[in-house]
Amino acid sequence: MKTSLFFLHFLILTLFPLKSSSSATTEAEALVQWKNTLSPSSSLNSWSLNSLRNFCRWTGVRCNTIGSVSQIDLSDASLSGTIENLDFNSSIPSGIGGLSRLVFLDLSNNLLDGSLPLQIGNLTRIQYISFYNNNLAGKIPYQIGNFRKVEHLDFGSNYLETPDWSRIPSFPFLKHLSFYHNELHLGFPGFISGCLNFSFPDLSLNHLTGTVPKSLFDNLLKLEYLSLTANSFEGPLSANLTKLSKLKDLRLADNFFTGYILDSISLIYDLRILELFNNSFQGNIPASLGQLRSLQRLDLRMNSLNSTIPPEIGECTNLSYLALNQISITGSLPLSLSNVTNLYELGPSDSSLCGEISSHFLGNWTKLTPLRIQNNSCTGELPSEIGLLTNLSYLLLYKNAFSSSILPEIGNSQNLLLLDLSTNHFSGEIPPTIGNLTNLSILHLYSNNLTGTIPPVIGDLRSLEVLDLNTNRLSGQLPESVSNLVSLKSLSMFTNNLSGILPRELGRNSSSLANVSFSKNRFSGELPPGLCSGFALNQFTVNNNSFSGPLPHCFKNCKNLNRVRLEGNRFSGIFQMHLGNQFTGQLPPKISGVIPAEIGNLTRLYVLVLDSNELTGEVPAELGNLNQLFNLSLSKLNGKIPQSIGQLTSLQFLDLSRNKFTGNIPDGLENCEGLQSLSLSNNFLLGDIPSELGNLVRLQYLLDLSNNSLSRMIPPSFGKLNSLENFNLSHNNLSGRIPLALSGMISLRSFDFSYNKLSGPIPSGARFSRGPANAFIGNSDLCGTAEGLSPCEATSSRSKSQNSGTKILVGVIVPVVSLAISAILDYYT
Repeated sequence: MKTSLFFLHFLILTLFPLKSSSSATTEAEALVQWKNTLSPSSSLNSWSLNSLRNFCRWTGVRCNTIGSVSQIDLSDASLSGTIENLDFNSSIPSGIGGLSRLVFLDLSNNLLDGSLPLQIGNLTRIQYISFYNNNLAGKIPYQIGNFRKVEHLDFGSNYLETPDWSRIPSFPFLKHLSFYHNELHLGFPGFISGCLNFSFPDLSLNHLTGTVPKSLFDNLLKLEYLSLTANSFEGPLSANLTKLSKLKDLRLADNFFTGYILDSISLIYDLRILELFNNSFQGNIPASLGQLRSLQRLDLRMNSLNSTIPPEIGECTNLSYLALNQISITGSLPLSLSNVTNLYELGPSDSSLCGEISSHFLGNWTKLTPLRIQNNSCTGELPSEIGLLTNLSYLLLYKNAFSSSILPEIGNSQNLLLLDLSTNHFSGEIPPTIGNLTNLSILHLYSNNLTGTIPPVIGDLRSLEVLDLNTNRLSGQLPESVSNLVSLKSLSMFTNNLSGILPRELGRNSSSLANVSFSKNRFSGELPPGLCSGFALNQFTVNNNSFSGPLPHCFKNCKNLNRVRLEGNRFSGIFQMHLGNQFTGQLPPKISGVIPAEIGNLTRLYVLVLDSNELTGEVPAELGNLNQLFNLSLSKLNGKIPQSIGQLTSLQFLDLSRNKFTGNIPDGLENCEGLQSLSLSNNFLLGDIPSELGNLVRLQYLLDLSNNSLSRMIPPSFGKLNSLENFNLSHNNLSGRIPLALSGMISLRSFDFSYNKLSGPIPSGARFSRGPANAFIGNSDLCGTAEGLSPCEATSSRSKSQNSGTKILVGVIVPVVSLAISAILDYYT
């Protein structure tokens, strides 16, 4: 008997290595098979069936004591492909084989796509699994409910969709769960409230809706981290939230939570991060927040709060981040905030904050990197202690009421990347110490009361991309050193008292210069020849100066140029030189010559105003190619109005007055159905007024056909222009009656039918009968009750009723016949 037992024991020991060897081979084959479906990656070079002896030392592979794969860690391995071919099955009845013995699987930070296979549920021993930051899609398989031993489950940052939550049971050992940044919809995942060992759930950046279940706060008493940020959760916060006494990090931002911030939140003593921004919380900021002495980050911005800043917040001396912007704050910053010496970011912007900025604040907030107080009502002077904030990278004080000068101490903040003091009441000169800010990329000092000259040290700011000093009272010349700003993209100096000639090298070293504005100054001379040498110009406005000479030749290669204002200068040779561009805006006055056909190439042109020039010749038919044009004004041209004008279907304002146009009004104007103003006055136009103009029902501001040689009748279709306010047909050869249909022009404020050959009664209604006498003058056969007109004949005949019967009969018949003939003419013309 003893011999038999010994033999059986020996047999088991000898067979076990065979089974382990068989298992290792099967698992190796499964891994190599998966590798072959992936894009080639150097991370898997060691995965080869030729090195089975080193199988447990393949990259990312670790085995257990019996030689079976227990861990795969291929995070950050540049893998591309799917995991659908990764064998999670048990290929041997005993459960040894495939990869079903895995306890650890980390494929995070790769480029894996496709869906999660249903067979993933075979990983019944898994304790740690992460597919974080891949491109996985499709529904999360409910088979993950088989992970009964899992402690860490991370499917974050993919495109995974909502499973049937009811088929996923709670996980008894789960501590860390992340579904961060996926495509989850519907309500709160029900299984979570039963995971009693939870300490870290992250459901942020999804589309989850509804309320947060009360059971979450009742059951998960071990929670240390809870993030529901960027979903669509709603409703007030449950008072049971304070049962989560171990909570250190609470992130509920960017949802639809309502009600008040719980005063009892102070009971979560160890809370370090509280993010509630972009919700609909209302009421006061609880003073009890001051009891959260471990609080490091408090973000309440973008809510409906209406509150003072509680002085108790100053007792949170560990605060490093405080965001109160875009809420309604009454009063000023409490002096107690100067106790919060660890602040590195402060943002009470857009919050109606008022009062002065105390020197005590700036003296103690020396760790600040951004200081954002913009768009408030802060007043007074900036303390000189601003120079102590040497770690500042952003200083945003725009849209306040700060006064006094810009302190020279500002130059101490040499780490500044953005300085915006615009739209305040700063006065005095720009301090030369601003040249110390050599890391600055944006400098906004516009809309202040700055005087003096621009300091030459401005040219030392080699990283500067945006320089905006507009709307001040700066004087003198633009310093030559501005030409050294090699990174400059936008230069705005408009509305100052600057004068002299621009630096000749300006723009030559700034290849990215896209926006330039020198408007409303007193600059003179020619523009620098290299101003547009980088061909990046997009907007260029220099109107209302005394510039002269030609534009630089490089302008013709600036293909992105879309806004130009040159008027109010003495430029020459502009129009013919720059038709290769596609810009909007105004050309300078006194342009001469003909309009070339190439103007039709400016297909991005929105506004073309060429009146008050010395142009000659005809309007080129190619003008009809400018299908984005909404404002066209031409003068002093001759010939006929081209039919192609009707192709400008985006036109809203058309002014062809004061030309020498002959021929007929093109009926194609009917196609410009968006027209709000149309003037063809002061030309030599002949023939009928096209009845199609009555279809321009959006005409509102003006229809002016006066001072032409138009003849025959006024189209009754004009009665449809019920939005038109100003109507002028004077000084033509129009005849017949003013159509009764014009009574439909209910919005008319002014009209003029004078000096035509019109006859008969004017339209009924107070609008015409109360019109000024000069609106009908020069039409000898018009009659009616309006000032200056004779009573109509039908009325005067009644006063002669005592005459003979023959005369009475004639007096009745003649007007009736006259009206009948007039009606027939109306019908056939």
